Amino acid sequence: MHKATIIAALAAASLLALSACKQQPAANEAAGTAAAGDINGTWKADLDSVKFDQKPDEYLLQAGQYSCKTCTPPYTVAADGVSHPIQTPYADAMAVKVVDDHNIVRTASKGGRQIAETKIAVSADGNSFTGSFVDSSVEGKPPQKGEYTETRVGPAPAGAHAISGQWKPAKLQNFNAEAMTFSINVEGDTFHYSNPAGYSFDAKIGGPDVPIKGDLAGTTASVTKTDTGYLESDKRDGKVVGTTSFTLGADGKLQGVGEDKLAGSKTTFTATKQ
Repeated sequence: MHKATIIAALAAASLLALSACKQQPAANEAAGTAAAGDINGTWKADLDSVKFDQKPDEYLLQAGQYSCKTCTPPYTVAADGVSHPIQTPYADAMAVKVVDDHNIVRTASKGGRQIAETKIAVSADGNSFTGSFVDSSVEGKPPQKGEYTETRVGPAPAGAHAISGQWKPAKLQNFNAEAMTFSINVEGDTFHYSNPAGYSFDAKIGGPDVPIKGDLAGTTASVTKTDTGYLESDKRDGKVVGTTSFTLGADGKLQGVGEDKLAGSKTTFTATKQ
């Protein structure tokens, strides 16, 4: 799934911070009777509906070094508040500032421009943290903003900062419209996608890959029709890195299933037409 959707927003928050980021068989079977045109419109994701199926996130902040061990790819930088080179699809530099023993700030850049900042606050008991992110990846467009919480599932090594250890995503909250709304318009044989943060593409259904406008990693998208809806496949360097299925349920809600092929994770959510 690409960074234009709610799952991507979380992903970036995790990466910069947003990895990016999906079937309920009975609902999918019922959806097969829905008219294809019913999918057209602007949709708002229900944050409480988001469910994650992934390996725990793992971070280590110790001896002046910060590592994101489960990022794709993993990286390590000095935690001195200074921007250091990294090699990831959406950022080429990262700065990690240690505020105190329970708080850090991560700032990501690409091409010399800051694209995201995430403030991480670990709870007093060390068993959860809240990340508050601002993702301004698309220059000249409103940023995506929101918060997410994760709960500890693995201990921090002795002497390490409280952010260290393994964590599982638990909750999303306070997302702005740019991070949780998107529009779909199927017109003839063309699938149009856009969101207010500046991501968009127009793909011929069953046709070739097309660039995703606003995507800093050069990701392309293609769309195919399925028995129950539509499947978007995202590629980088010719390789599928993620898929997102869109299915209209019998209750009129849009069901999304996003798979991150690189991280081996799956996220599901529902969205309501606005």
